[in-house]
Amino acid sequence: MQNETTPVVPRTIVPVKKKKLTAARKEELTFYALISPWIIGFIFFIVGPMIASLYISFTDWDLLTSASWVGFENYIKAFTGDPLFWQALKVTMIYSIFSVPLGLIVSLGIAMLLNQAVKGMSIFRTIYYLPAVVSGVAVMVLWMYIFNPQIGLLNTILSYFGIQGPGWIFDPKWALFSIIIMSLWGAGGGIIIWLAGLNGIPNYLYEAADLDGASRIQKFRHITVPMLTPTIFFNLITGIIGALQTFGQAYVMTKGGPMNSTLFFNYYLFRKAFEEFDMGYASALAWILFIIIFIFTLLVFKSSALWVHYEGERK
Repeated sequence: MQNETTPVVPRTIVPVKKKKLTAARKEELTFYALISPWIIGFIFFIVGPMIASLYISFTDWDLLTSASWVGFENYIKAFTGDPLFWQALKVTMIYSIFSVPLGLIVSLGIAMLLNQAVKGMSIFRTIYYLPAVVSGVAVMVLWMYIFNPQIGLLNTILSYFGIQGPGWIFDPKWALFSIIIMSLWGAGGGIIIWLAGLNGIPNYLYEAADLDGASRIQKFRHITVPMLTPTIFFNLITGIIGALQTFGQAYVMTKGGPMNSTLFFNYYLFRKAFEEFDMGYASALAWILFIIIFIFTLLVFKSSALWVHYEGERK
């Protein structure tokens, strides 16, 4: 019996083709690569500290010894056992209620003046914007001299008219009002946003209103304001968030005084954390402030459907 051998057929090696990245996939990977530094920074410097502060808010920690768990004791203390908590909240709310609408009205009025087609208007726009880029501490020191009862600019001007000026930031009755006035100094930053909104209003709307014989007040009420509602919405949100986090004025100018009349919530939080070393209670105050800001921001967002109108939007 003869052995038969099966012939061996050589295998052909088929090279594996690498999948080519599509243009959309390349664009996606490029996007994540470019944004990754921000994502990493956001996680490590914002999300991480927020989670840590949330934990610390349930502890008693003086930064020197180990933290001890106290549960909701810090939050209960804030609402029931700390009168300065309510004073700080009151001062911050009063400041926000007056400074935010006042800042919106003043900055819009100035922006409408700067939106006129007048020769050399770019110079005036630069002048009004300059205070927004000046260092905050330098501005506060400047206003301390302006508010000085003896040698300050305001009382000097009032004395020429035979009026005895108040004590401004040195008087408990006038201190908070003085800081509200001072808040208008930074209106130049908002003016840029208003000018962008005003330039986005189509001219044909005003031309049609002129043909119908509309007055300036009617054009402002029925054209300018409705078309500016997205800008109003943006400035309102940023204004509320900024006002509720006011800190520098109290820290540099008044130290929360006189008689706690300028004890802003953010400054009180800072004082508890870095002067009294009650980090657990300060973290609880920080989260209470966060919740307050979140609630006000959410209310404005929810109400925007009733009064914010976007171009081309159908109701």
